[in-house]
Amino acid sequence: MERVEAIRNNPLFRASMERIERAEAEREFCRHGMSHVLDVARIAWITALERRCRVPKDVVYAAALLHDVGRAEQYATGEDHDVAGARIAGEILKGLPAPLQFDAAERSAILAAVAGHRGPAVPEAHGRAPGGELAGAVRGSGEADAGVAARAPEGSPPDSSAQGLGEVLARLVKEADSRSRACYACPARDGCYWPDERKNLSLDI
Repeated sequence: MERVEAIRNNPLFRASMERIERAEAEREFCRHGMSHVLDVARIAWITALERRCRVPKDVVYAAALLHDVGRAEQYATGEDHDVAGARIAGEILKGLPAPLQFDAAERSAILAAVAGHRGPAVPEAHGRAPGGELAGAVRGSGEADAGVAARAPEGSPPDSSAQGLGEVLARLVKEADSRSRACYACPARDGCYWPDERKNLSLDI
């Protein structure tokens, strides 16, 4: 995944993650550093495969790696991290080397996912069988059932297909973000502001 590696090595991404990790060094509750975003990326991709979402793997990983990139700004200024994150993620994506750029439709979808990952929850509750509104979402090539979609032509406008991809990515990232938390093993669980019905009290992924 060369394009994902380009994000990881981007100076602004690295600086943003370092700021988050410094800000959360003494944090008692869930943190949002590199381990977290990788957990989210992997769970989002597993979910996409289980539900046959026709999305490219590196686009899923890009959205997941960038979804919390605005956390340090939230800590520093109070700006919501999804708003700050979409702005910072846009700069990171623009700064990738030319051969590794995401096309216009992909960028639009990734930024929509970063901005929208705190939106309404995905209908499937934890532990339910794959399917529902995400199943088969976003049309692609014949390889799509393996989780791969054809890339939009370079320079394509962010049309309705890109909008649909952004919505699917936001849902995948939001659900993976929630499911990534090992609440059942967290020593700070009793003090967490999450209600018990939202906490992951058993292992399901």
